[in-house]
Amino acid sequence: MSDAADTLVFTDTLRQMVFSLPLFPLPTVVLFPNVFLPLHIFEPRYRQMVADALAGDRIIGMVTLRRGHEGDYEGTPPIYTTGCSGLITHAELLDDGRYNLVLRGIEKFTIHSEELPSGARLYRSASITPIDETVPPTDRDELRLQRKKLLGMLSPLFNGAVDGRLPEAMPDEDLVNALAQYLEFDPLEKLALLERQGPLARCRSMVELLEMKAMMKGTGIGEQGSVH
Repeated sequence: MSDAADTLVFTDTLRQMVFSLPLFPLPTVVLFPNVFLPLHIFEPRYRQMVADALAGDRIIGMVTLRRGHEGDYEGTPPIYTTGCSGLITHAELLDDGRYNLVLRGIEKFTIHSEELPSGARLYRSASITPIDETVPPTDRDELRLQRKKLLGMLSPLFNGAVDGRLPEAMPDEDLVNALAQYLEFDPLEKLALLERQGPLARCRSMVELLEMKAMMKGTGIGEQGSVH
């Protein structure tokens, strides 16, 4: 077996394994693979989580709180089982113990079981399995077509100058994920996009979502979406 084949077998085996990951649940934030996310960490439990992550592999799991979490926010309110792991690429420890972070999304995952805070550990964690979103060669042409359709729908946001705002060289899947994260969709709409099976399905769903918003608005995309 070639080195390349050995690598593929190892990667497939790795993706089938279950890992333990610290969880950072938020009500309005959804992280996507290979997209950057700035965070400000101020709660003691998540300061501890960040300190532990920085002392280890620098990876945490971003998940979304279910609606109705407000009454139990200080506890362990229910979460959705699809999330995205993130690598802490930048960390600034402030004088009062808070952190400013930048995360880079790594990989979508699904949660198998949760581990509630226990003993000295103030934050929750979970057993997760990564989900492979590699775009198969057979989907590449269709993904490129869907990208062009998506960018055409966004053209009004940039006065028709989309090409100058969104780099042409950016891989299709990275552009789709970045737009899914940065456009001002409802958090549950973003979560639904993350849950889609790969970038092609995500791009198609984003096009459908924008078409629906345009129909509801009656005047095109308008103010329904804007880039942060």
